[in-house]
Amino acid sequence: MVSTGVNLLVVDDEPTVRELLCAALRHAGFTVVAAATGQEALDRAREVSPHLVLLDVMLPDLDGFEVIRRLREQHLPATAPRTGHIPVVFLTARDATQDKIEGLGLGGDDYVTKPFDLQELIARIRAVLRRTSGDPTALLRVADLELDADGVQATRAGEPLRLSPTEFRLLHYLMKNSGRTVSKPQILGRVWNYDFNGDTGIVDTYISYLRRKMDNGGPRLIHTVHGVGYVLRGPKP
Repeated sequence: MVSTGVNLLVVDDEPTVRELLCAALRHAGFTVVAAATGQEALDRAREVSPHLVLLDVMLPDLDGFEVIRRLREQHLPATAPRTGHIPVVFLTARDATQDKIEGLGLGGDDYVTKPFDLQELIARIRAVLRRTSGDPTALLRVADLELDADGVQATRAGEPLRLSPTEFRLLHYLMKNSGRTVSKPQILGRVWNYDFNGDTGIVDTYISYLRRKMDNGGPRLIHTVHGVGYVLRGPKP
């Protein structure tokens, strides 16, 4: 199962466990960010709006139960349309039945105890993603730009973009290929279903339309690659 485009937040204060999890999940095709404390987890969740949080309970500052309480209170952008929240899978050495009841009662979507089998953990993560959001890759993000392919909606910094159907298809294609230069003939073929006949002016025109609607005071995300085409990418740090 391909997991490209799915962002996971791994929260564990043990460096060895955290690094193992990150390596295994990246190998499985996920995009992974990590945090070592509860407060760092809350900060990273605000920054990246992960599709799922893998959360240890025993953390040095806020425990995992308090982290999930605050996640639910913060009303972060929902990455799971079916549940309206960011899914959380607890991963912890606390295996008492009461701990499991508390974690699930607070809104956890699964509870996995240590020691764990990596393949089973990955299968459980994928099961939660399927159960809570259907197709998690339908939501694309680049910097503060978001596109929901299923809902046919796009936003920049939380503000809706009013796009025509063609503009939406063009933005969707650019975001699916974010960080990669796509040629004008490629865009014509995928967005307009045209065979290349030497006239790519319509691509330039619609890129101009998109830029006017998207940029509006924010950093430019669609860049011209002279003599080739265009690339959509986030601003450099």
